Amino acid sequence: MSYSLIQLRWYDLKLGRLIKRLLSKNKSRSKKSAFKTMADARIWQNKLIKYIVVALILFLLAIFVTIPFSLEAQAVFISFILLVAYALKRVKGQMATIVMITLSVTTSSRYLWWRYTETLNWDDPLALALGAGLLLAETYAWLVLILGFFQTINPLERKPVMLPKNTDLWPTVDIYIPTYNEPLSVVRPTTLAALSIDWPADKLRVYILDDGKRPEFGEFAKEVGAGYLTRPDNNHAKAGNMNSAMRYTDGEYIAIFDCDHVPARSFLQMTMGQFLKDSKVCLVQTPHHFFSADPFERNLNNHSQIPNENMLFYGLIQDGNDMWDATFFCGSCAVLKREALDDIGGFAFETVTEDAHTALRMQRAGYKTAYINIPQAAGLATDSLSAHIGQRIRWARGMAQIFRLDNPLLGKGLNIPQRLCYLNAMLHFLSGIPRIVFLTAPLALIYFNAYIIYAPFIAIFVYVVPTLIQIKATNSRIQGKYRYSFWGEVYESVLAWYILKPTTVALFNPNKGKFNVTEKGGLNDKEHYDWGISKPYLILLAINLSGMLVGILRLFFGDPTQVGVLLISMGWALYNIIILGAAVAVAAEARQVRHSHRIKANFPAGVRLANGHTLKVKITDYSDNGVGIETDHDHSCRVNDKIELLMSRGNKQFSFTTHVCNTRGNQIGLTIKDLSLEKQRAFIQCTFSRADAWLDWQNNFRHDRPSYSFKEVQKTSLRGFSNLLFHAPKALQPIIQFMTNLVVYVNSFTPKRPIVHNNYD
Repeated sequence: MSYSLIQLRWYDLKLGRLIKRLLSKNKSRSKKSAFKTMADARIWQNKLIKYIVVALILFLLAIFVTIPFSLEAQAVFISFILLVAYALKRVKGQMATIVMITLSVTTSSRYLWWRYTETLNWDDPLALALGAGLLLAETYAWLVLILGFFQTINPLERKPVMLPKNTDLWPTVDIYIPTYNEPLSVVRPTTLAALSIDWPADKLRVYILDDGKRPEFGEFAKEVGAGYLTRPDNNHAKAGNMNSAMRYTDGEYIAIFDCDHVPARSFLQMTMGQFLKDSKVCLVQTPHHFFSADPFERNLNNHSQIPNENMLFYGLIQDGNDMWDATFFCGSCAVLKREALDDIGGFAFETVTEDAHTALRMQRAGYKTAYINIPQAAGLATDSLSAHIGQRIRWARGMAQIFRLDNPLLGKGLNIPQRLCYLNAMLHFLSGIPRIVFLTAPLALIYFNAYIIYAPFIAIFVYVVPTLIQIKATNSRIQGKYRYSFWGEVYESVLAWYILKPTTVALFNPNKGKFNVTEKGGLNDKEHYDWGISKPYLILLAINLSGMLVGILRLFFGDPTQVGVLLISMGWALYNIIILGAAVAVAAEARQVRHSHRIKANFPAGVRLANGHTLKVKITDYSDNGVGIETDHDHSCRVNDKIELLMSRGNKQFSFTTHVCNTRGNQIGLTIKDLSLEKQRAFIQCTFSRADAWLDWQNNFRHDRPSYSFKEVQKTSLRGFSNLLFHAPKALQPIIQFMTNLVVYVNSFTPKRPIVHNNYD
């Protein structure tokens, strides 16, 4: 690496104006939110004032929650709240969001108070048992809702801190790339990109930590100039691997990348300034971004159209955690301070989620954490729904283990906000039982005539429906482009059955369970339906569909006084059918035959044709063995023609020998084969590790619109029924066809947006 590359200047990065804007102190100060200004006022430094204000708020809230209303008064009260919420719909700013949260907390708390005091059927043991189960599930949902509001009420949106111009002041960094059974084709791009990170060469070392002990990995590491570390055993999985590496490395800081996460060249410059600004910072985490579609996106064909499951956490929740100094370590795309790790005895290995547990221990020790919501690496998502679920099972088990072994609510070192942030993270993975309760609750009345909400039809309607509307509206405002309405229920329904057992077992026996490696980089040569993984959804779907049939029969031939509550139960069951239909759709595994994933792009390049002419082109996509280009000029390229592709990284120019594999008008597909290691490294630098490669990851999504989102979930649900019809044995197809027709028929009664025609044409 030349001195000119070592002597980096911040503004030479491709981030350009963006970085200037991020680092502009005056601008950020001038735009300080009203909430932040109010929170920073000196008056709040007085603990007595804080306690008085909190007590006053809780007192007023208790009055609104517990004061008895007639049904008419409740209807007026909730109507007023909904009108206020509607009026705030287009009002920008954080104060409007705080008002929306306050309204949602009030309505949901009032609903729960009503449920506890007036709606349990003490005269019917079955109804009481089932009703109590539903009430406990609702209490869980309410607690998660309140904690979620607290977590995300004021996301910090931390900016990068500029490094000193004198690179002698920059610290030494070791980069760890742990691997176990992943192929070299997955590890190679990450290693080459890590070696190309903009940092002084004498202060950067890259290590492949190979628990697979494969000779070809050692040879590759030696060839490219990376360190190669193994150990005699694989005790404690990934945590043990990294703890072992710490004995043989001595960098002041340790950056960690999963072996499929390819870092951008600017990674260390975007993160290391936080450590130099505050010596108590022990962790800087950046988002996990995936350039391949996860099973939901691939199987539903909605990649980059609907926010994926991870986006809420990395786009919003981590920023909220950062506000409370409770950033979670996520195992990759992060930098940790060696001194802090030494203080806590290294990476935590007592649970299968070593990352979150390690962050918890460092925070208990008094260290600070930081989150920068600018993706600086990208990797591979899970290959199949079964692999995706397996990964979530490990996360769920690990969080339950932490809850038992190192409960953040207990012990020293954490402040109250930190404890609440960790509590919400752990409760999230305990959603299995509550979600199954919600998916079966309406069947209690339909099948067993059990009133699990012991109240008149009109009371249920007045309390339940407006509360749900208010909560949905508030969550839609807060979560915006990070999670669309109703998709959270789909994600939870897919995972519910599978996380139920491991979390329950971990709560009673936290030492049971082992670390499972998530497989990535696999192929699926044909479409198929995963009947094994979808069995729980199919059972739940079948009992809800049969419940609808029973409900229809009871409407015509049952007690006419039950029509109201029966319609509510059937409406709830229909909603469950829609959600479960979408879950069923995810189990239809789409064909995946590409060894290399295409990544959309938009940056300039050049090509030199066989006749010597040079053309300006635009890179429209790339993978590790090819690129797609677009030109505004006429060309005479044909398949198999040899073309020189010209790309740059900073002031350096690179050329790559390619061959035309297809042409479509002004679009040309090029393949790149048999590159030397030096050329591979250059290609990675020009593509995957560009400083601005992943900056637009959140910009493809618009703000959530609940009505539109519900329609998309409905379409996905119908697709699920179609998948069942296509893949089911012939003997079952008539039954599935009947059920599909029933869902379509019932759905036809829902209001539709009118189509405007010009009747005079």
